[in-house]
Amino acid sequence: MSATSESGAGAPPAAVVRRERLGRALRNPVIGPLGALVIAIVVFTLTTDTFATVGNASLILQQSIVIGTLALGQTLIILTAGIDLANGAIAVLGTIVMAKHVVNGGDPLLALVLGLAITMLLGTVSGLLVTRLGLPPFIVTLGILTVTYALARLYAESRSYPVADRLLRIWGEGTTVAGVRITWGTFLLLGLFALFWFMLGRTAWGRHVYAVGNAPEAARLTGINTRRTVLSVYVAAGALYGIAAWQALGRIPNADPNAYQTGNLDSITAVVIGGTSLFGGRGSVIGTLIGTLVVGVLRSGLTQAGIDNLYQDVATGVLVIVAVSLDQISRRRAAR
Repeated sequence: MSATSESGAGAPPAAVVRRERLGRALRNPVIGPLGALVIAIVVFTLTTDTFATVGNASLILQQSIVIGTLALGQTLIILTAGIDLANGAIAVLGTIVMAKHVVNGGDPLLALVLGLAITMLLGTVSGLLVTRLGLPPFIVTLGILTVTYALARLYAESRSYPVADRLLRIWGEGTTVAGVRITWGTFLLLGLFALFWFMLGRTAWGRHVYAVGNAPEAARLTGINTRRTVLSVYVAAGALYGIAAWQALGRIPNADPNAYQTGNLDSITAVVIGGTSLFGGRGSVIGTLIGTLVVGVLRSGLTQAGIDNLYQDVATGVLVIVAVSLDQISRRRAAR
């Protein structure tokens, strides 16, 4: 027998290798969200006359910016097996603080700093209540949601504030690429996702976040400061909510205390559709980015089809339930 035949005797057939590679590719958590995005685009393209247009594509991108940034912060918290019901409300309060300060004659840069400071403070408060008092994230953020919406209305004095300063509106400006208008806010969003993709996948902090979400007690026993890790996640999320507020003023240069009332639901939907488990320890920001686009396409497509906003909320809620159910089934099968 030749050396060539001896070396190839134990090698698996090429067809088996291809099947194994295909299986690994299909098990990639990003494949599911990507498939859902493609299906949604195809369905709305075939069922409406106005969906597959350059102008609508540009609008979807612009509408996805704020929800995408909120969803990025939500991803960090959900990876630690938490949840944030207050992210939309925190961002709204940030817009009110920024806009009102400028309308009252304040410095735009100081207004921006104040807005970011208040959102980071609220994120820090949530993190401290979860890590120091051991309160459930659901209860903590539900309370923060109620308090923050009330504070936004009180501070706004039941009125909205137009924003004319360029610094606060900068993310609404942009350029045109292949006929599609892309705002600077879109580039910022992609930059933020790239940053946290690197931090979660290439740094010790990211490994600690996944470890705490997957098995907090085991993480603690290996020497990870679980309290500090979770607190850092809430602080980072608070900063992202402040950036979302800044982006919102670029998207619509008017701070309204009644804005983004479904921001928490939309961001959770984007995260869950993107493959991040609500039970913590599993998921990726790339999946969240795709999930954000799915939400944007769904909202736009249903609007193009003439579906009432209330029914859109119903569809979004059903998507969350289905996605969580599939995640639970997947976890049970993996545990067998």
